[in-house]
Amino acid sequence: MASKPSLQTRLVRRVIVPLALMWFAGTAVFTGVSRYFTQQAFDRALLDDAYAVAGHVRLGSDNRLSLGLSSNETETLLFDRDEILHLAVFHPDGRLIAGHAKLFLPALDMVHPPVFTELTVQGQSMRAVIIARAAPEPFKVVIAQTTKSQDEFFRSLLLYSIGPQIVLLFFLAIWLRQAIKADVKPLADLERSLNIRDERDLEPIPVAGPTQELERLTRAINDLLGRISGIVQSQREFAGNVAHELRTPLAGIRALAEYGLAQDNPAIWRGQLLAVLEREQYASHIIDQLLALALVVEAQEVFRLQPLRLDLSLREALLRHLRRADALGVDLGVRGADNPIEVIGQSSLIDGILDNLIDNSLRYGKPPDGSIPTITMGIDPIPEGGVVLSVVDNGPGISRLDWERLTVRWAKGPSAISLRNGTGLGLYLVAEYCRILRAELHLDTSESARTGLGQGAQIKLRFTS
Repeated sequence: MASKPSLQTRLVRRVIVPLALMWFAGTAVFTGVSRYFTQQAFDRALLDDAYAVAGHVRLGSDNRLSLGLSSNETETLLFDRDEILHLAVFHPDGRLIAGHAKLFLPALDMVHPPVFTELTVQGQSMRAVIIARAAPEPFKVVIAQTTKSQDEFFRSLLLYSIGPQIVLLFFLAIWLRQAIKADVKPLADLERSLNIRDERDLEPIPVAGPTQELERLTRAINDLLGRISGIVQSQREFAGNVAHELRTPLAGIRALAEYGLAQDNPAIWRGQLLAVLEREQYASHIIDQLLALALVVEAQEVFRLQPLRLDLSLREALLRHLRRADALGVDLGVRGADNPIEVIGQSSLIDGILDNLIDNSLRYGKPPDGSIPTITMGIDPIPEGGVVLSVVDNGPGISRLDWERLTVRWAKGPSAISLRNGTGLGLYLVAEYCRILRAELHLDTSESARTGLGQGAQIKLRFTS
């Protein structure tokens, strides 16, 4: 595969080639204009000679036209150091009155404006002018002149005007090449600094450069390094969190298994296996929450918000948790999802919000009065535009003080502490996902929700249109 040209080469071509084309176009225009006005100057002199000759045409006593100039006078009148001139005077019908008979032109109709034309006389290319006069009798005068001096003058004009421009264009190309090379050099320096940098070095690059574009490029690279650094830090935190959070349940599973192996009673074995299963479920929950925590960083860098069906997300969440809710005797339902409801969001994040809120309600949403637990997911359009997504249960509720605290990472509520489960990440993840989705998250501000007097938790998300 052929190597691609450098940016410097491309810039030089982008500047020099159009400049050269414009120069050639300008040269063509200049050549045409110069040729036209040079021809006009010579034609004017030729026309003056023709009128001078016409002024010496006389009508004799025999009523015949004649040229009242001797040969010497004619030579003096038409003298030119560099050119050869011929003259001829004709009757309108083409009969020669005086001068060079080979200047005869086939179509000599009487015309008043002077006519300029090209002739070939005795093998020489000549420029000729024809004028018609009506007095003393109609006649025509033809003056023809070689164009040697005219052509030499035109070539000299082109040489002295175009030649310096070519030299200037050459030096301009050299100067542009050096200037572009100097402007591109910081890019090469930036490339070298990135190539020699260690893959673990994610420190920002100093923002400096001769142009705004280079500074913006450096800032963009620094932003990318910052995002990569955040992802790397998140991975490190994830690994540390996994090691820290799984140590306790795995140690408990090992202790339970060792104790069961040391016993001979099958009833004890069963009890220990049930305890192992419970701890395994807790460990799986921790892993799910840690993976969801890693999704927060990924969502900020990778995910893009797009239109999606919120009613379908609610129905899918219902199917995901219905078996578990039935096993726990919880009435899980959906409200307001009969018609298509579209919002701007990301399906993975909305699923994560619903899963965490439903999981919290299933774990801690048992009514204090012993009634049947209920969890209802609802969609409510709002008149001023947008949609409110709510998850409501009839459990003990969440106080305003606990709500503010539970949206912080690793913070556990009283129920999680007393039941010795939970990771302290559920509501934090919900808050982070809402921030990424640009949705407003709040606890219902009714008196029961503020005091947590057993009237249930009402958590709402507002998606603006």
